[in-house]
Amino acid sequence: MPPALRARVLAMVTRLIGVLLVPIALCRAPGRARFVACQWALGLRFPAEDLRGLATEALAAFTHARAEAFWRDGQLIGLTSGYRDATEQARMFAAEVRRTGSVAAARRRVLPPRESGHVRGIAVDVRPREGARWLERHGGRYGLYRVYDNEWWHFEYRVVEPVRLPHPAAAAGPPRAVPPCAAPPTGGAGGPRAMSRSRRTAS
Repeated sequence: MPPALRARVLAMVTRLIGVLLVPIALCRAPGRARFVACQWALGLRFPAEDLRGLATEALAAFTHARAEAFWRDGQLIGLTSGYRDATEQARMFAAEVRRTGSVAAARRRVLPPRESGHVRGIAVDVRPREGARWLERHGGRYGLYRVYDNEWWHFEYRVVEPVRLPHPAAAAGPPRAVPPCAAPPTGGAGGPRAMSRSRRTAS
């Protein structure tokens, strides 16, 4: 079966499962049955996704946004990467430095732990691409924004809509001289992960 057709069939089956799960969800969560049934159905469609570790606000924003996509527009949105601990992020960053040959090049795809939105629990990498398009159009209602031009899958929870950057390294801005008595600046922006664990790594 061609991949595109297979994806459409799986989406149809997932939506049907969601509908069939509503009566069960009604018993478990009166008043939230459609929301709960949607999460169950998407969990079956994307069994590898792990929502643990996301910040409370980011988790609520993501689950409610994809429930709207599911019931209003029939669009599925799955999670490929959410929270990452600093050790995993550091490993990914080091691997990207080795692959690209420089820290500057690596930062265009993966950020070090102290700058990554994944480590802070506010970043989600999503699939499929159609789901990402839906989130790009409607996610702002939930505080979810695409933040990098070169990563269609990466969204972050923000209270205020951010300016989209060309890539994660752009968050640092051009190098600046630091006055001798001034403390070096701290902080940074978030970053993404791979839709597969290979080339599609993200900050």
